Amino acid sequence: MKVTIVIVILLLVSGFIVVRYDEVRLNGDSLSADVEGLVVEEYKGEEFSKALEVIPFEFPEDHGPHLDYRTEWWYYTGNLADAEGNRYGYQFTIFRRAILPGKPERESEWGTRQIYFAHFTVTDVTGKTFENYERFDRAAAGLAGAQALPYYHVWIDDWYAKEIEPGKVQLKAEQGNIGIDLILEQAKPPALQGDRGLSTKSAAPGDASYYYSLTNNPSQGTITTPRGTFEVTGNSWMDREWSTTVVDKKAIGWDWFSLQLDDQREIMFFHIRREDGSIEPASGGTIILSDGTTRRLALDEVQITKLDTWTSPKSGATYPSEWSFAIPSEGIDLHITPLLNDQELQVSFTYWEGAVKIEGTQSGYGYIELTGYKDSIQGRL
Repeated sequence: MKVTIVIVILLLVSGFIVVRYDEVRLNGDSLSADVEGLVVEEYKGEEFSKALEVIPFEFPEDHGPHLDYRTEWWYYTGNLADAEGNRYGYQFTIFRRAILPGKPERESEWGTRQIYFAHFTVTDVTGKTFENYERFDRAAAGLAGAQALPYYHVWIDDWYAKEIEPGKVQLKAEQGNIGIDLILEQAKPPALQGDRGLSTKSAAPGDASYYYSLTNNPSQGTITTPRGTFEVTGNSWMDREWSTTVVDKKAIGWDWFSLQLDDQREIMFFHIRREDGSIEPASGGTIILSDGTTRRLALDEVQITKLDTWTSPKSGATYPSEWSFAIPSEGIDLHITPLLNDQELQVSFTYWEGAVKIEGTQSGYGYIELTGYKDSIQGRL
């Protein structure tokens, strides 16, 4: 009997997932999908791999796609300034979502099991503007894709990150009133998050991702806002994760911090918020020292206090908008504020992700992502 069901194409936001709906047809034991004209190979019983144990990372190979896993992303954020000291932020993220595991068996330039999508934002502090865009495309006929060799390249249409020489990557994206054309130079080795790159998100086996970050990437180029195009310099952060299942069913959202301190240390830390108001015990992070070595941060080592809130006039969601952030064992006591309160993305899933300023025992800039403040992530996984 032929039955029509719904599949979600999951929108991965810094390690987590939201929805876009398309139709999948089930006929006996076969499964096929038609996503805006996309023809997908039939399902024949393969299963996606899961992040279950520590594995060796290999570079540059792991910059490329991992098609045995359901979800994956290449996640860039950065804080920039022009010669006059005007501040800017950007987010440029490309996501891969597999409908079925593995590669298509038939030979066709239109045959694919992969959907790519992207989020692109620019914050202009002086102009007090924040604009955001979203794109979707199939990994077919050159429309979207990713590779590690012979050089790193991930793209969707004319938005891309591409290696131009060893250790240097060009980011380019433009739409509407915003654009970036930046060169990022990797200054530190990849930082393996969690347990040697295995980042657990709950106690359940497989609720985890393989996760590494490039936390210090001096950046230069141009940024375009509604006020014009400006020469800028600054620093960028890049996250790479791949997984199949991620969070526990009790999770409703998360707060994720990426902080670049002026003493050349960086911090990644996340809280997964649960429906009873508690924090998932698997939450945690990493501090990256000036020489690139890392130390894992347990949940109880970091003290985060929300000091203020901001309510979006668009979505009605209320987000934290000011924090104290302390790691006593490292002598770190920070005060963090957004460069603009309104850095809320209005895309397939409403969330807040924006550039922030750091003051206190150290100064610097960073990015924070806040999800689950408008809608719980449950029902979207």
